[in-house]
Amino acid sequence: MTYEDHRGTRADDGVSIRAVIENWAVFRDAGMWDRFATVWHADGWMTATWFQGPFAEFIEVSRTGFENGSEISHFLGGFAYDAVGDRAVAQTKMKIEQRATLDGIAVDVTCSGRFFDFLAFREGRWGIVRRQPIYERDRLDAVDGGAAPSLDPVRLSDYPKGYRHLGYLQESIGHTVLRGLPGLRGAAVERLYSEGRDWLGGAPTAGEVRRNG
Repeated sequence: MTYEDHRGTRADDGVSIRAVIENWAVFRDAGMWDRFATVWHADGWMTATWFQGPFAEFIEVSRTGFENGSEISHFLGGFAYDAVGDRAVAQTKMKIEQRATLDGIAVDVTCSGRFFDFLAFREGRWGIVRRQPIYERDRLDAVDGGAAPSLDPVRLSDYPKGYRHLGYLQESIGHTVLRGLPGLRGAAVERLYSEGRDWLGGAPTAGEVRRNG
């Protein structure tokens, strides 16, 4: 992926954008829903393996999961961004961890990748217009260090490589998992990079988004 190395006109753009991304992870995982809503713009969209739709709907389904005991955590690493005027695209290294019970065994799935965010500066603040994770690789481990559940290899192979174990676990506990989401390589991630370039170039929308289901 190639972007020209533009930066916005405000000297603290990078600091402000990084703060938005860090607030997303802290507020979402802590169940601070009112504060979580502040990282988005009104037209913001979220994609996850199990959800795609407006951020307000994402908050509601996340709140329901949180209240029902869902255990999902997000950890952030390296960060890079490109900004042109009042628009930016940011990439942040991340890990998603989900704990659940599979065949009676408590397991952790760890998925590594990047958050790919489309952002805009409006009414004096940066906010997310679209978040699309890139899923690069994952693994499943038993929480107690013993043998993990035996996974159905045919079913496992139905999920994309970057979130194979995460998808397996999530559908086992009742979610419908989207296929075809961006990974480290391939047409889906190249399309996402192209949408990022278009966003910086003034495209009317932040790429292709749709309602869940």
